[in-house]
Amino acid sequence: MISTNLLALFYLISGVLFILALRGLSSPETSRQGNFFGILGMLIAVLVTFLSTGNFSTSFIYVIAFLLIGGSFGAFIAFKIPMTAMPELVAGFHSLVGLAAVFVAISAFLNPQAFNLGVSGNIKLASLIEMSIGAAVGAITFSGSIIAFLKLRGLMSGAPITFRGQHILNLLILISIIGLTYFLCATQSSSLFWTLIAISFLVGILLIIPIGGADMPVVISMLNSYSGWAAAGIGFTLENTALIITGALVGSSGAILSYIMCKGMNRSFFSVILGGFGGSDQTNKSDNKEQKPVKSGNSDDAAFLMKNASSVIIVPGYGMAVAQAQHALREMVDTLKKNGIKVSYAIHPVAGRMPGHMNVLLAEANVPYDEVFELEEINNDFANCDVAYVIGANDVTNPVAKTDPQSPIYGMPILDVEKAKSVLFVKRSLSPGYAGVDNDLFYRENTLMLFADAKKMTEDIIKSF
Repeated sequence: MISTNLLALFYLISGVLFILALRGLSSPETSRQGNFFGILGMLIAVLVTFLSTGNFSTSFIYVIAFLLIGGSFGAFIAFKIPMTAMPELVAGFHSLVGLAAVFVAISAFLNPQAFNLGVSGNIKLASLIEMSIGAAVGAITFSGSIIAFLKLRGLMSGAPITFRGQHILNLLILISIIGLTYFLCATQSSSLFWTLIAISFLVGILLIIPIGGADMPVVISMLNSYSGWAAAGIGFTLENTALIITGALVGSSGAILSYIMCKGMNRSFFSVILGGFGGSDQTNKSDNKEQKPVKSGNSDDAAFLMKNASSVIIVPGYGMAVAQAQHALREMVDTLKKNGIKVSYAIHPVAGRMPGHMNVLLAEANVPYDEVFELEEINNDFANCDVAYVIGANDVTNPVAKTDPQSPIYGMPILDVEKAKSVLFVKRSLSPGYAGVDNDLFYRENTLMLFADAKKMTEDIIKSF
């Protein structure tokens, strides 16, 4: 059995590695190193936790067996999952973190002696508070992540689901959770504990259903934060330093990311936390979109425009991810650069369906990092750009975000693609984006629609060169 001092030292080393992991993940150039630090830190934490028990009984073998089974399933899913399904995978993993926190809280409540928390009916007050918070936040994370998964997977409508008095109901339920926690600590009643968990599951559903598709990337980072705080709460209950550090890092980094994304999308941070945005009733005013004039072209037209351009800005989106067109895009860009054409990539903070989605895809195709620019860095360049090549991006290029106060994406900063001299928009059809809003850019005079699969169109343009 490992000594207490040595245990604390190893947990401290794990904490430092987790901090280095977050630092590495802050940039695509160091992300692999960050992943390595995170894996190493977690490996040390798990091994040291097992060694600290000093009880290698038959039950310990069962724990190892279930770890191997769960790890194998996780590795298989992560290996097989396509990049387009990464957002729902992340949402699914968040739900498991929340559920794990709930299960640990239930175990601690039913058998507090095993965790040195006292006895049933007389659990330490501080531990009971921490346990209640961890269970409540974990339950909210679980059910909220399940709703996010269903929306992202298309098994549930991505449109906001609202009803009269929704926010008042959420407020009353939140007050009831606080009240239940107080009376649970006073009475230590098992019925109150189960009621607290059940209501928390309901809160998770009510928080996420009013959020529309355009705001789903923010939801993912928000649920990431929730899962961290749930883990930290349970860490305090178990007096596990590594769990506290890990949970606090995940919770705080997720909250900071949510704040940055809210600022980038012109959303209220507190509204995000409370599930209060994206919930206005909305009707799509695009019923007559087929009657609007649309200019369409082919690969030869696109190749001609780009060959005669001095600068081209690539705007990748979810359509590129679906078609797995990033490698063909890189080949096309290499061809353009050989002809002396300046090429840059413009990334919107919420392009795709999760933070960093496009950055990962471009890195997979070995796109140089110094050619990839965030919205605030490149938006002014569109006015001086000859051609903007939009490959599957939709909501993040929609000018309606600046002109229609009734639109669900109104106020969200967009890439000013419409200011380019020519816009080549690769899309299968005129269907709206994930937010369900028709894109006004389709019908602009300087836009040429390229109706095709993103990968095939890009490959055809290369041939046309």
